[in-house]
Amino acid sequence: MISETAEGVIGRMVRREVSAEAVMRETLDRIEAVNPKVNAIVSLRDAADLIAEARAVDQGGPRGVLHGLPMAVKDLANVAGLPTSQGSPLFAGQVAERDDCHVARMRAAGAIFIGKTNTPEFGLGSHTFNPVHGVTVNPYDPARSCGGSSGGAAVALACGMLALADGSDMMGSLRNPAGWCNVYGMRPSWSLVPSEPRADTFLHQLSTNGPMARNPRDLALLLSVMAGRDGRQPHGMEVPDLADIAPRAAGVRIGWLGDWGGAWPYEEGILPLCEAALGVLEGLGAQVEALAAPYSREALWEAWVTLRHWAVSANLSPLLESGRLKPEAVWEVEAGQRLSALDVHRASVARSGWFSTAARLFESHDVLALPTAQVWPFPADEVYPAAIAGQAMDTYHRWMEVVVPASLAGLPVVAVPAGFGPQGLPMGLQLIGKRGADRELLELAEAWHASTDWPGQRSPVLS
Repeated sequence: MISETAEGVIGRMVRREVSAEAVMRETLDRIEAVNPKVNAIVSLRDAADLIAEARAVDQGGPRGVLHGLPMAVKDLANVAGLPTSQGSPLFAGQVAERDDCHVARMRAAGAIFIGKTNTPEFGLGSHTFNPVHGVTVNPYDPARSCGGSSGGAAVALACGMLALADGSDMMGSLRNPAGWCNVYGMRPSWSLVPSEPRADTFLHQLSTNGPMARNPRDLALLLSVMAGRDGRQPHGMEVPDLADIAPRAAGVRIGWLGDWGGAWPYEEGILPLCEAALGVLEGLGAQVEALAAPYSREALWEAWVTLRHWAVSANLSPLLESGRLKPEAVWEVEAGQRLSALDVHRASVARSGWFSTAARLFESHDVLALPTAQVWPFPADEVYPAAIAGQAMDTYHRWMEVVVPASLAGLPVVAVPAGFGPQGLPMGLQLIGKRGADRELLELAEAWHASTDWPGQRSPVLS
């Protein structure tokens, strides 16, 4: 099962060609062998309980499209009976009483939850470390970061400990770790996958849950389970047809945004690698055109940091007085508390302007393309990159500016593996579509996968 698709192993379990118990035993053996080297899966359940649960699957009929599949959930979401630490000592050991919305959907589809996947504290920062569970390292170089905040999920997939994984994405958290771990991550159109209906459900439209996998068809499989309206929430989208995703690249018009007209710095080698990947898509029949910067870099960034301060502060302000938040969280909260209503309005106006501009781009292009990160995986003992190509970073997340355009507009993105740099480290490519174009992106990604299959070509050194 280690290199098998989720779709394939589920099909074999449903047809009783392999038992759920055998799949569970192989999963646990794989975790025992690999996880101590990478620290991707945390709060692992008792093996005897998991094997008993898998036997119960074998004794019954088909349970759904995730029939008997072992899964671990990102440690920001609640799974009934498992701890939800969010990487914070404030919540370490607190056991969830109920499943979050998307988790309940996965359980109803037949998944068996084996534990959690590691994440940064409160999901802040694209580097997976926290004081509760420690650091998760890159399986292609254990001295380097795996990205985040869905870093544990990406590493577990890359190392064959999971065949499917969930994650969440505010500022590239499904995209950067996918790119740095040579797997696929998808940020769906905003509101296609509902969030948990707690606190405000109208205003904070930045983050979304989504799937990660080793191939696009498996992305579509999990997205079909996670997606769909929730009557408790005001926003939502109808689920597109996600069955039988087939490769389609011929005639797809791709706009390459590169370094945003010279505004964004990159480490050496990233842009040429991604441009070579676009050349492969051209060979499959796509049309690629380099585009000038379509919107002000600073207008995008100022809108983003304002709305992010606002959202994070709304969530974490009650914890500020604990004195136990990491410095980056304190900075976000305090900046959010200083905002006025007009500050937020101005940011929303800039965001609206970018959405309209992007809509015009999609009149002449089907997809926009960008790298998944501006730096290669950095040393795991660093908190974040202090500079890129000699340009100092003024915040802990400025080095991830490349993911902001899609996040700010709520656009769907599939992050595909783009290949490897000279130092043997992976990088990814963001394929960005207009709102609602989730299936079309998956079809383009499937064409890419059929031609390249980077996860199958290059196994991690720690696998």
